[in-house]
Amino acid sequence: MAEATIEPRVLLLRRFTSFVGSHPWDWTAGDVEDFTASLMTGTGRLAPSTIRGYHLTLRLFCDYLLDGRYGWVGQCEQRFGTIPSQVCHDYNTAAHLVEYEGKPSRRPFSYDEIETLFGFLDDRVEQVARSGRKGTLAALRDAQMVKTAYAFGLRRRELRFLDVVDLRPNPRMPGWGTYGAVHVRYAKSSRGSAPRRRTVLAVPEFDWVIGGLAQWVEQARPLLNPGTRSELWLTERRQRISPKTMDKRFAFLRHQAGLPAELTLHCLRHSYVTHLIEFGYPERFVTEQVGHSYASTTAIYTSVSNDFKTKTLQAALARVYDTNHNNDDNREEA
Repeated sequence: MAEATIEPRVLLLRRFTSFVGSHPWDWTAGDVEDFTASLMTGTGRLAPSTIRGYHLTLRLFCDYLLDGRYGWVGQCEQRFGTIPSQVCHDYNTAAHLVEYEGKPSRRPFSYDEIETLFGFLDDRVEQVARSGRKGTLAALRDAQMVKTAYAFGLRRRELRFLDVVDLRPNPRMPGWGTYGAVHVRYAKSSRGSAPRRRTVLAVPEFDWVIGGLAQWVEQARPLLNPGTRSELWLTERRQRISPKTMDKRFAFLRHQAGLPAELTLHCLRHSYVTHLIEFGYPERFVTEQVGHSYASTTAIYTSVSNDFKTKTLQAALARVYDTNHNNDDNREEA
């Protein structure tokens, strides 16, 4: 396993041991219930998915202790006169009952909110540039970074780890140059595997992102004197932008634009999926664009607007009733 997997699991086991005040061979199912109750109360209450991850770590550790190949059961019985047991059961651990456990307040941006955000970003770049103060390049980077997240439906990690070489041409649209596709090398991994890769094609409805990317790569980014640095989103100190900075910058921009606090950077990805569906793109195409293994996962992200629902219903009514009307006319003529 990777260090990023091992370290937090070891820290959790030590935290649990400190909480219950006993060694692993003395743990009980009641200890898990008390620990869970502490995680679900107070101001620092954790999300159900986080608690379920904690339970999984405890379950895996107990399975390891009980595995006969390692001999811990015999050692505990010989040394302490007791043996460890599995303390995580169905009745005292969080079950994965629904596919999506995110906050109900999380939702896609509406079209008006997208226009408000992007309009504010453009105006801010112009205002900073006219003021003559430092920060014009940072303002332009923030604006283009946010627009790229939406135009290609990228996760925060995928957006952060983009390099200039990951900007690819689309053979069917040579006019877009090297900005017709984005090669994602750090997509979300599954079951401990390496990050998955995919190529996200630019779509005509979002072709406005092409000019912005070209401006950043060809005109603005060189002013940072990147040298041999390959990162697409560089800071003023010529470092790859950090996740914490991305979140702080987006929260600041969202607040300045007067948008609701529940709209996060990841909500732009939800918006991308929703809007592609509303534009009429096939479900399979959308699933491959965002890197989902199953269409059911893509469906979780989809929240089509009332206008789209109304148009879809109108089209269905017209198709059904026009067909029936035509059949009646044909029967009368016969």
